[in-house]
Amino acid sequence: MEEKKIGADVSSGAQKVEEIERATRSEEKQRAGKSSSAAKKRAASSETANGKKKAAKPAAKSASKRAAAKKPTKPTVSEKKSASRAQKREERETAAAEERLEAAKAKAQKKERKLMKRAELKQKKMEKKAALKEKRLAHKTELAEKKAARKANAEEKKLQLKARRAERKAEKIARRELLKNESKTERRRRLEREKREKLALKRQKQEAAEKAREQKMKAREAARDRRAAKSRHKSEQKTERKKHAPGFGGWLAAVISLGVVCLALTTIVTAGAFRMNDMTVASGNSMRATLYEMVSASQNLDDNLEKLQVSSGREEQRRLLTEVLVDSALLENALERCPVDAATSTDISSFVNRTNAYARRLLAKIADGQTLSQTERNTLSYLYGISSELHAELNDLATHVTEKDLMAFADGKTGAVGDRFGEMGNSVRGEPKETVDAPFSGEGNVGENALFAEEEISQGRAEELVKEYLSAYRVRDVRYTGETVGRDVQCYNFVLTDENGIEIFAQIAKRGGKLAFFDTYEACDQKNFDLQTCDSLAREFLAGLGIANVDAVWLSDAGTVADLTYVAVTDGVRSYPEMIRVRVCETRGRVVGMDASAYLVNRAERSFAPTLSEEEARAMLTGGLEVKASHLALVPVDGAETLAYEFECSVGEKTYVVYIDAESGEEVQVYVVRETARGRFLR
Repeated sequence: MEEKKIGADVSSGAQKVEEIERATRSEEKQRAGKSSSAAKKRAASSETANGKKKAAKPAAKSASKRAAAKKPTKPTVSEKKSASRAQKREERETAAAEERLEAAKAKAQKKERKLMKRAELKQKKMEKKAALKEKRLAHKTELAEKKAARKANAEEKKLQLKARRAERKAEKIARRELLKNESKTERRRRLEREKREKLALKRQKQEAAEKAREQKMKAREAARDRRAAKSRHKSEQKTERKKHAPGFGGWLAAVISLGVVCLALTTIVTAGAFRMNDMTVASGNSMRATLYEMVSASQNLDDNLEKLQVSSGREEQRRLLTEVLVDSALLENALERCPVDAATSTDISSFVNRTNAYARRLLAKIADGQTLSQTERNTLSYLYGISSELHAELNDLATHVTEKDLMAFADGKTGAVGDRFGEMGNSVRGEPKETVDAPFSGEGNVGENALFAEEEISQGRAEELVKEYLSAYRVRDVRYTGETVGRDVQCYNFVLTDENGIEIFAQIAKRGGKLAFFDTYEACDQKNFDLQTCDSLAREFLAGLGIANVDAVWLSDAGTVADLTYVAVTDGVRSYPEMIRVRVCETRGRVVGMDASAYLVNRAERSFAPTLSEEEARAMLTGGLEVKASHLALVPVDGAETLAYEFECSVGEKTYVVYIDAESGEEVQVYVVRETARGRFLR
């Protein structure tokens, strides 16, 4: 429709041009006709006049005719002028007609271009509208397809969920039927296996989280190193520029030029100096505030780590560990604002980050319902010692640092403050010394709690039993002091006084009535008995409690008190979960302390069937280890019992205790034996 309209408009313009041309030609013909009629009239008038003359002079007519025949007549001046005017007028009219024709053509072409442009714009608009409509239609189709796909996926998920539910239901039914015929040993093994699987999965998640945190810390340390390197490079460039001083000629020219300029800039430089002084003071104040912030965070960290050493409640431990996380994060944040070198920053940050990561790990363990082991308490003690030194150094620095040294430190210059931070970095360097005084000590309950199957006794019966157990101590008085409700053991607490006035603290298990713990506070200041004699005395004491078939797995002589660790033995297999700790005074030669909680909780009948032989397990050891002794042992690994071979090995003067899984051949634990002035320890 639009193209027809354009064609019609274009043809109408051409017709107008043709009409203008025809009108121009008709006007020219009319002017030409008028010119010819005027000439005829002039000729007629001249002929009339000539006729009159002929009548007067007939004789001269023939002569004039002959003369006229011989030469043409000349036009008059008026005729020439009128002819010239007519010609000029005709030329002007012709030029005007041509101009009008060209103007009409240009106008028609302009109108045609305008119409063509309008038609093109309309065509583009229509194409754009059609494309938008097509796009909307495609989007609508895509949405419909996505909706259909989502609906299909939802239906498929419903079917899968239904199938999984049916499968789980079938598994539960099958499991229920299986458990009906399950023996006690099979049940125990199944529970142990399920617990190991859960712990393995949890350990994988924790390791992944720890790895992510380590990568983040490494990235932060790398960024800190880059900043330190950049700062060091700028300082070196500044020092290098100072070394290359200009020559005398350049110096003289600079003095002459600056002498003129300084007269104009004296006021500006003075004002700038005041502003720079204000900025320097502000920088020093900011650095002092950062230093005070580090002192406050380190003090809180020190206090919370100290409290964790004596805390036994899970809620209190959770609160204290959370505070440790917050304090370590604040200390790390403040440290990042200090312009210390990369090595010092890495040392201090490494200690703070290790403390933060260790607190996270212990929080996860407490959240899982577990208790802190002796190894973990030793590590907290180590972290507390380092934190105390760091806090003391920071507090001393904040108290005695001068403004001059602090502002120099804020400007990145080496000085007294930087040297003190370097000393702090050296003091916190190193890994936590996780030491234990016996293999697998402090692991707690790793299976079913054997005390749950025992009958509960009364307070009066517990008092009678504690007198019987400690009758050799000539008890004069017994006082009941309440109950201890622990996660694994619930006990009646008693304080006994012997004939010499020495107090003995004892705990009787509420279920079963066994002596779970006792400790006495008598002085031991001389070494009158050796370890072998102390071992005999401890075994005799245990036999009086009805505890036999035990092996001494660790003997340590810490001053004048012998620490002896025993585990139950079944068919030649050492059961480390059934552990008893005994302390013997080497001055008086009698037992002054015992902890049998783990033995009472984990006591059970067991049967052992190792997959690997001792020779096959020995082959799994690292080359170069010389085996001195070996035993088959049941050890707690990640809260579950694992049958393993225990190898006491040596390389040169170093001694190791290595445990190899008796089923998979994997290495489950390695200890390094340390001989110290306070006795033997494992790390």
